[in-house]
Amino acid sequence: MFSKILIANRGEIACRVIRTARRMGVRTVAVHSDADAASLHVAMADEAVHIGASPVSESYLKADRIIEAALATGAQAIHPGYGFLSENPGFVDAVTAAGLVFIGPSADSIRAMGLKDAAKRLMEKAGVPVVPGYHGEGQALVLLAGKANEIGYPVLIKARAGGGGKGMRRVDRPEDFPDALSGARREAKAAFGDEAVLIEKYVDKPRHIEVQVFGDNFGNAVHLYERDCSAQRRHQKVIEEAPAPGMTDAMRAAMTNAAVKAARAIGYSGAGTIEFIVDASEGLRPDRFWFMEMNTRLQVEHPVTEMVTGVDLVEWQLRVAAGETLPLAQEEIRLDGHAFEARIYAEDASRGFLPATGTLHHLVFPSRAPEGADMRIETGVRQGDAISPFYDPMIAKLVVKAPSRPAALTALSQALAETEVAGSVVNIPFLVALAGDHDFAAGDVDTGLIGRKQDALTALPGASRQVAALAALAASGARSSSDASDPWEALAGYAHFHPVGKRVNLKRGDDDVSARITARRDGRHAVAFDDGETLVVDEAHASAARVARWPGHVTVFEGPVGHGFVIADPFEAAEDAAASGDALRAPMPGLVKIVRASAGDTVRRGQALLVLEAMKMEHTIAAPHDGTIDAIAAEGAQVSEGTVLVRFKEG
Repeated sequence: MFSKILIANRGEIACRVIRTARRMGVRTVAVHSDADAASLHVAMADEAVHIGASPVSESYLKADRIIEAALATGAQAIHPGYGFLSENPGFVDAVTAAGLVFIGPSADSIRAMGLKDAAKRLMEKAGVPVVPGYHGEGQALVLLAGKANEIGYPVLIKARAGGGGKGMRRVDRPEDFPDALSGARREAKAAFGDEAVLIEKYVDKPRHIEVQVFGDNFGNAVHLYERDCSAQRRHQKVIEEAPAPGMTDAMRAAMTNAAVKAARAIGYSGAGTIEFIVDASEGLRPDRFWFMEMNTRLQVEHPVTEMVTGVDLVEWQLRVAAGETLPLAQEEIRLDGHAFEARIYAEDASRGFLPATGTLHHLVFPSRAPEGADMRIETGVRQGDAISPFYDPMIAKLVVKAPSRPAALTALSQALAETEVAGSVVNIPFLVALAGDHDFAAGDVDTGLIGRKQDALTALPGASRQVAALAALAASGARSSSDASDPWEALAGYAHFHPVGKRVNLKRGDDDVSARITARRDGRHAVAFDDGETLVVDEAHASAARVARWPGHVTVFEGPVGHGFVIADPFEAAEDAAASGDALRAPMPGLVKIVRASAGDTVRRGQALLVLEAMKMEHTIAAPHDGTIDAIAAEGAQVSEGTVLVRFKEG
C-alpha cells in the first residue's frame, strides 16, 4: 500500500478521499488555488501545495504543477477525484512517465471510452446495446442536420467529450437545429476543449440508470449493482438512488451483465460507471436499455452505492492501484436497503436554477440520522466559507439509507428540512418538494419529471407574519429573560438584547417590514407592525425558533425554507433609490460570451440580448421589457454579480 498520495482535486471529493486514506494509514497531500488557500480539504490534508491562481485553467488543470507537487512532497500516487483531469489520458501518461501511479484506469481505457462516438462503436462490437444515433467523425452542419432528420425528431445533440449536461441540447424541430448545434458546440468547446458532437434519438420517457463497475489488473471485473439518476434538471443530476425503483431481476441481470461486458472489453481497472438510457414507457424491460457512455472515474453519486453494498470504493481504488486484486468476488457483493443522495447547491431554483455565490454565514447539518436510518454528509465547506464563482457551487451531498425506499425517502426529507444554510440562496426547498412529489415518491420518475413540474417544485412560500415577527424580534435584540442558557444566545453572531421599544425595518425582496418591539410585563414581546397588526411572541416560541443572524441580516428557518431578511439601513435606502435606473444587471458573476444586440437597437420583451457564461454553463440574458438599448456590455467582458449588462433609454 502507498504511504503517501496526492489528491489532484478540491472540495468535497478531496475531503472524501482524505478520510479513507487517513483510515488506511496513508498520508495525503492537497493542492490548492488562491481561492482555496483556507479551504477544508487543505486543512484536512497532511500537507498542502499551492499550484496557481483561482481559475481552474491556471491551477487544477495544470498537470505539470500537480505532478511537480507530487514529486516534491514524496507522494507515490495521484488520486484525480472526479472532474478536472480525472479523465484526461494525457495526464495519466504524464503521471506514469514521472514514475508515479495514477489511481484510476489506464490511459488506453480512458481513450477508448473518452469520446462518446468512438465508445459507442466499440460497445457495438462488444455486443452491448447502443442507442440509435449518429456517432461519426463528420461534423458539417448539413451532415448533422441530415442525420437528425434520418433519426427522427426529437433528437439530442451531445458533446462527444465530457459530461455533466454540458454541450447538450434537445431539439424538437428541424428549424431549431442550427442554433441548438451552435450553442452545444460553444459550450462543449469551453468545457472540454472539443466542439465535436454526436446525435442521438431522444427517448420519450427516458430513465438514466447506471451500473457501478470495478476491475483490477488481473482481469477481474465485477458490478456493484445499479443507481437511478433520472431526477435531473438541465441534464444534471439532482437526487440519485440505489437500487433503481421498479428494477426486476431480469432487467438487473441484463444491465449488469452488459456493464461488466463493457468493462472487460477494454481491460478496465479501477472504479467506473456504465451509463444506460432506458425507455420506461412500458416499465423496465430487458430489451429497452442502451449504452450511453462510460465514466472512467469515481462518480459524484458513488456514496449511494457504498451505502447499499457496504463497500468503500475509494479504498478499493487505492488497493487496486497498489497492485492488489479486487477485495470481493461478485457473489460476495450484497445489496442491502435503499439509499438516496441529494445534492445541495448554492443556486436559485425559482430562477431557472441560476448558480449563486455568497458567504456561508450559517451552516448547520442534522446532528444525527433520522430514526431508523443511516446518514452521511459529504461536504468540502464549513460555516464562514465562501461559494466562489470559479468552481461548481455544490455545498454538500446529503446521503441517507433505510431498509426500504419509502423509509429512506422519509429520512431524506427530514434530514434536508433540518439542514440550515444562510448567506447564499440554496436549493433545499426544491429538493424537499421533489422528494415529496407524488410521482417521484411512487418511483415513476424519468429525466423529464422536473422539467414538467418545475414551476410547482420551485415555488417558494412567502414569509408568514409569524416568521416576520420572529425576524423582527431577532433583529431588534429584544430579550425577555436573562437566562444565560437561553438558546437565542447560542446563535452565531447574535447580539445581547436591548430592553424595550425598539423599531425595526426589514426588507425581504421587494417587501418592506416595519415593526416596533415592546417588552410586556408577562415576559413576552409584542411585535406591532405598521399596518396595525400586532403579534405576541412568548419565550418558548422564540427559543424554539430556528434563527440565524449576522451583520445586517437575519434568517428564520421554517421547515426546509430559510426566510432571509435584510436589516434595513435608512441612509442606504435613500442612496439605493437614487442609484436605481432602467438597467439589466448580471444575475451572477461570469463572462459575457456572446452579444446579440447593439446600442441603439429597439428590442422586444423576451428577446435574447447576450449569453453569460458562468459556473461552466451558458445562460441567455433576455430583455425584461420592450425598449431601446442605450448601452450594452462588451463581448468578452468579465462581470461580477449586479454589474449593469444592458442600460435602456428612458421613455
